[in-house]
Amino acid sequence: MRGLHALGHALAISGSMTWEILWALILGFALSAVVQALVRRSTIIALLGDDRPRTLALAAGFGAASSSCSYAAVALARSLLRKGASFTAAMVFEIASTNLVVELGIILALLIGWQFTLAEFVGGPIMIVLVAVLFRLLLRQRLVDAASAQAARGQPGSMEGHAAMDMSIAAQGNLWQRLRSRQAFTSVAHIFVMEWAAVIRDIAAGLLIAGAVAAWVPNSFWGRLFFSGHPLASKLWGPLIGPVVSLLSFVCSVGNVPLAGVLWNGGISFGGVVAFIFADLIIVPILVIYRKYYGIKMTLFILATFYATMAAAGYLVELIFGGLGLIPAARHAKVLQAPVQWDYTTVLNIIFLLVAAALCYRFVRSGGMPMLRMMGGSPPPADRDELHGHQAGTGHPPGAGQRH
Repeated sequence: MRGLHALGHALAISGSMTWEILWALILGFALSAVVQALVRRSTIIALLGDDRPRTLALAAGFGAASSSCSYAAVALARSLLRKGASFTAAMVFEIASTNLVVELGIILALLIGWQFTLAEFVGGPIMIVLVAVLFRLLLRQRLVDAASAQAARGQPGSMEGHAAMDMSIAAQGNLWQRLRSRQAFTSVAHIFVMEWAAVIRDIAAGLLIAGAVAAWVPNSFWGRLFFSGHPLASKLWGPLIGPVVSLLSFVCSVGNVPLAGVLWNGGISFGGVVAFIFADLIIVPILVIYRKYYGIKMTLFILATFYATMAAAGYLVELIFGGLGLIPAARHAKVLQAPVQWDYTTVLNIIFLLVAAALCYRFVRSGGMPMLRMMGGSPPPADRDELHGHQAGTGHPPGAGQRH
């Protein structure tokens, strides 16, 4: 009986967090879908052929406008490399596409606080700059050549089909004209549903794990792990242990934000939270995919440099925000069970659930279902164009019928 009560408590906390962030998730993915619909994949590839600062800035911008699914981001980074992007630009794109996306910032603000959203968008560029510097100093061309040769073999990873799809609006004209075109709603609907399909597993896992940890693991355990009674030791230890906890949690993308809230309440440092969130790109399943994509030597290089830059970014964010007095004094992340009541959260959830329903309806009516079956897929040959989620001007996957 006690076991059932404990399970119910954990599920209730998970459900409470889900209800708290539901509207923000829908809004974030909808905004991301609009941006992705406007940016053509071919444009991205053509601009990422070297590792100059301007190119890396573009890679970060394109990544921030791209998928928030870590698996899809990793697969897309390899696709960019095989199409001619530089290795450094591909990695910068990957980092930005999971750590600088709008939905991540919204969820951080809702569950933990706006300071963490600001920290994420300050720390992300810091990590990107550090990665670029380390790659310039330490990455040897022979290692890049070996990784590129391995990438060209097309070993399957995860979300290959999704990463290969270009679902941008095919209509011509400026951004406003394209957004007003008949195809725009279909493109946005397709991207919206596919993004949800790509990350729903991680979001659900993150909420369930966070609920279980909040319900079953006492704060005293986290306090000892994070040296919460020793301020200096906590600040030094947090950015080092944060990525390790993330690596072992197996949760990535937006899904690790609820667990970040649990860790913050448990006593991890401010910089430790930032480093933890960045570490979604070095969890064990993704390291296995790196090995398939680039070989063991490049995987170890990515792990070492990413971990070092994640920790360094955590330290720098701690220093900057501490100096500006922006680190919250209280630890009140919304990870505890709260009753559903008639308030602004409920109203927003109803509104955005209706928006999501409209987009899902358009997705199904416009022949989008075959795309879901293509999400896993296999990477296309390096000399072949990406799989197009939309045939030119039609707004549907190849071979699918379309209804208007």
